[in-house]
Amino acid sequence: SQLLRSSMGVAPLAVSTTGKGSSGVGLTAAVTSDPDTRERRLEAGAMVLADRGIVCVDEFDKMGENDRVAIHEAMEQQTVTISKAGIHASLNARCSVLAAANPVYGQYDKKRRIQENIGLPDSLLSRFDLLFVVLDQLDPDTDRKIAAHVIRGHRYRSGIGNLGDDSEDEDDEDGEFDDDASTQTKVHTVWQKSHH
Repeated sequence: SQLLRSSMGVAPLAVSTTGKGSSGVGLTAAVTSDPDTRERRLEAGAMVLADRGIVCVDEFDKMGENDRVAIHEAMEQQTVTISKAGIHASLNARCSVLAAANPVYGQYDKKRRIQENIGLPDSLLSRFDLLFVVLDQLDPDTDRKIAAHVIRGHRYRSGIGNLGDDSEDEDDEDGEFDDDASTQTKVHTVWQKSHH
């Protein structure tokens, strides 16, 4: 998820979606009815909106089978063809697809093939040019250090700001805080500045 967010910050045109929260027509295109005129109209999905850009799909493994089939054409032909309710159209979907998926068994098993670990069909995986496997190296010491860093980063400041506020105001204008709270705040602020 963090890799997807970072790539969205770099790309000039990026559309983000999740596998669980999007359907096949939400990724490609849908025919809808105008409530006022009752005419049929075509609404672009994420892949069409991201034409000449990038579409980031998080939790790709959670997408339903029928929804995954809908994006086959868009990924291979770079177009979305619609033939519904008297509307026949071909829309450009020349976008790069960056998808993130979790292993089926909760942890990647190096003894199994990538198709078995991700649980996606070969017909879909073959449409991706590159597949990267990001492994979690199991090391209790490293995990403990990461957890301690995350906890320190989210620790609430005593006496200054709102809950979870990481503002860097060190000085108290009214002088209402006692020396202990002021010392704790300064130590925390110094730690933040030296580690960011």
